[in-house]
Amino acid sequence: MKTISKILFIALLLLAIAHTGWASQLADLPPGQPITLPEVDSLISQVAQFLLVVSVLIAVIMIVWSGITYMYAGADATKVTAAQGRFKSAVIGAAIVLGVGVIIQTIAGIVTRDFFCQFQLLGVCIIR
Repeated sequence: MKTISKILFIALLLLAIAHTGWASQLADLPPGQPITLPEVDSLISQVAQFLLVVSVLIAVIMIVWSGITYMYAGADATKVTAAQGRFKSAVIGAAIVLGVGVIIQTIAGIVTRDFFCQFQLLGVCIIR
């Protein structure tokens, strides 16, 4: 079964490679506007910011949910440990998401060279 899936994967890969070559020969597309690097940078930044906001929102909802289930648990030990585990997982998830956000912002600052700016005035680096 594994050999059949490997052969099928290789065949589909070769078909995909051949198809891209055919598509470039057969397509008569009208000329368009090229995508510039600032547009790509802006798009990546917007997607990353959206995902960061959604992830933090989900983490906050999970923390609130674990707090509510902890309050309603009463003396039931299994519900208390489940709520504590949910709270721990939500805090770890929020820390990971915020850490990834810091890493993304640092890499973006290094790529755009804003990271090395010592003094910035109105979005323009004055002293490097």
